[in-house]
Amino acid sequence: MNNFVFYPATKYVFGKGVENKVAKELQAFGMKKPLIVYGKGSVIKSGLLDRVKKSLDEEGIQYVELGGVQPNPVDSKVYEGIEIAKKEGVDSVLAVGGGSSIDTAKAIAAALPYEGDFWDFYCGKAKVTKALPVGVVLTIPAAGSEGSGNTVITKLDGLHKLGMGSDVLRPKFALMNPELTFTLPPYQTAAGITDMMAHIMERYFSNTPNVEITDRVAEGVLKAIITEAPKVIANPEDYDARANIMWSGTLAHNGVCSGGREEDWATHGLEHELSAVYDVTHGAGLAVMFPAWMTHAMKENPAKIAQFARRVFDIEEKDDAKAAELGIEALKKFLTSIGIPVTMKELGIENPDVKLLAKKVTENKGEIFGNYIKIDREVAEKIYSIAAES
Repeated sequence: MNNFVFYPATKYVFGKGVENKVAKELQAFGMKKPLIVYGKGSVIKSGLLDRVKKSLDEEGIQYVELGGVQPNPVDSKVYEGIEIAKKEGVDSVLAVGGGSSIDTAKAIAAALPYEGDFWDFYCGKAKVTKALPVGVVLTIPAAGSEGSGNTVITKLDGLHKLGMGSDVLRPKFALMNPELTFTLPPYQTAAGITDMMAHIMERYFSNTPNVEITDRVAEGVLKAIITEAPKVIANPEDYDARANIMWSGTLAHNGVCSGGREEDWATHGLEHELSAVYDVTHGAGLAVMFPAWMTHAMKENPAKIAQFARRVFDIEEKDDAKAAELGIEALKKFLTSIGIPVTMKELGIENPDVKLLAKKVTENKGEIFGNYIKIDREVAEKIYSIAAES
């Protein structure tokens, strides 16, 4: 096990009706004038945004708004938020929604104390050392951004989808009511489940030895997701199943599965190009790219994929290569069972430009990237081809 630092700075307030406590939590953290960041649809239609604003109004908390954040959030909305925030003199950012709104909120929070272009943080020219405090009212369990310091934004010029992270960007608080997820469409629910599983798997597929505790934590959360996911698909208003899925999304990305181990994140890099170029749902893209990555990786390094098969999907096969192959098939079968695509064709991508995707991923991630196995342009092209042909 490697040395590590774990600093879970987020206060989680979980349960029925907790969104009504938003004003109290803002006050507890000294947030006096937040910029509220939200998307285009459900938070408005459901009345959640109005309830949040009513809570602030009743406590005399001033606020300004930035609506219209889209899935796969883009830099133009961040620039718009920065301009509004500077003009209005906000002191904090409140995200109401899912990962896209939270990631946009974090980008704005990082940008405001910084004199340069916020994109410097994403392309590696600068590191975030200070930021405005961020709060969250979560509506979509998926990205885990409510408990992490990470954020992903797409730069429209060139379609560069890049991420960055810093502990100073971890939200100060996250209000998490599973009831707010009852109306999520089945496909969005399934894509979110895939996203959280991928967050665990990016940590799980590691060559670091002697990490039994985080192996077991990761396996336990994965098995819980596999148990609870069919329940929420069959009955969207199953509170306990929704609660377990919502908390799984947080645990998948807040660091509890990470301690002492080298992480991978190659598959996220591969998927970012897929969703940047073809504008697919991130979780759905991961459902395609993870089995493809595993199919290639098992040829070089089957051990951890075989362990995944045995411990997560209860595969009884002693040969590592055979166990790994069976584990990949079990994963694809599970994803298909909850209604998520596992091939590019199922995503609606008939003729993917695998050479372009491989070119872009090595431009953005480096000529060689990944830790569980090393990936260059040639290998990236092979993995995209598996995803296209499978």
